Amino acid sequence: MGRGDGSGRIVSPEGADDTGTGILHVDMDAFYAAVAVLDDPSLAGKPLIIGSPEGRSVVSSASYEARRFGVRSAMPVSQALRLCPRAIVVAPRFERYLELSARVMAVFEEFTPLVEPLSIDEAFLDVRGARRLWGSPGQIGAALRRRVLERTGLTCSVGVAATKHVAKMASTRAKPDGLLIVPEAQTQAFLEPQSVRAMWGVGPKTAEALEGRGIRTIGDIVRTPREVLDRVVGRAGGERLWHLARGIDQRRVDTERIEKSVGHEETFSDDVADPEFLGAELLRLSDRVARRLRRSGWEAATVAIKVRYADFSTLTRSRTLTEPTDVGQRIGDTARELFGSLEEGRPVRLLGVRGENLRGAAHGMSLWDDDEERRRLEGALDDATSRFGGNAVMRASLVGRAGGPRSLPSHPKPPHDPRP
Repeated sequence: MGRGDGSGRIVSPEGADDTGTGILHVDMDAFYAAVAVLDDPSLAGKPLIIGSPEGRSVVSSASYEARRFGVRSAMPVSQALRLCPRAIVVAPRFERYLELSARVMAVFEEFTPLVEPLSIDEAFLDVRGARRLWGSPGQIGAALRRRVLERTGLTCSVGVAATKHVAKMASTRAKPDGLLIVPEAQTQAFLEPQSVRAMWGVGPKTAEALEGRGIRTIGDIVRTPREVLDRVVGRAGGERLWHLARGIDQRRVDTERIEKSVGHEETFSDDVADPEFLGAELLRLSDRVARRLRRSGWEAATVAIKVRYADFSTLTRSRTLTEPTDVGQRIGDTARELFGSLEEGRPVRLLGVRGENLRGAAHGMSLWDDDEERRRLEGALDDATSRFGGNAVMRASLVGRAGGPRSLPSHPKPPHDPRP
């Protein structure tokens, strides 16, 4: 779920100049909430929170009406309801989301085979080779929006630009239900007034570090000497910022999707209901998943958990990350948020964590990497583990918990390809 609430929406007029463009970023508008309205029209125009009102559930998505009160994804539902007491909490329906996502992606592929899904509800499209059949990139963006609405009843926002980074930023500014075209010659004029926080991949900590030096807009980045950027965010981060602030982004639309996964599961000798212990187990399993990802040169775009209760009923939950990762802390934080959305207090027999939608690791090519420090630390732990064994070094929070007498030896799940 994006940070925007639609208040800063900018759209292009019909027939706007699209010279030099060819990359589209298409993002469904408040996808989970929009599906809820599609299935129950009485919810239209009301503040909606997708999650569970029980236990420690977190917000999966929210309608724009709720976002205007400050409701954001990954926020505890209890906090979201304090911000927006009139919000209606709607339980997520993952099978329904997958069904509609498949229909949306099928529409994208009608316009071009060069489609790079980023998550269940957004994708990049390279339409430079589709001009003869469908028209200019701006015309394709408009036609695609109409067809998605006709086929699914859902709206989407489209950014059209010369690069992936600018197209992504443009689709965010067009939300909800808009089309924004940034012709190549206007790239710098579009970028410079915007906040550093609008840059795709710049997280809150990075933004705070930049703002602490008076670097508040992308234009400020352009005017800041490179050595100053390096001091603030490191050499690799400074290089990425320097290029992106100038509209330089050489990455292509990547159509290769690797449908493999890496996971670990833990079966307990006695059923466990202690949430603190289970949270520690999820982090330990996440560390093991991340270690295997790093060893194999993969990053996971999706984190999934598996929970089997004492009565042998089994639930799975998953979340697609904003950026693929091979960092255990990132995987663990997501796994624990997913677990927190489930019913609290039920005795658990088995826990599993899996990294899915694997992609080749490309840390140097990512838009931003807030996990560089964590990755270096976990890499050092990898070295220690390889030299002294798996239990020689572990997180302090896990000492005396994970791997104790209440758990059987954990077993890795091999890379898996679910395709027939």
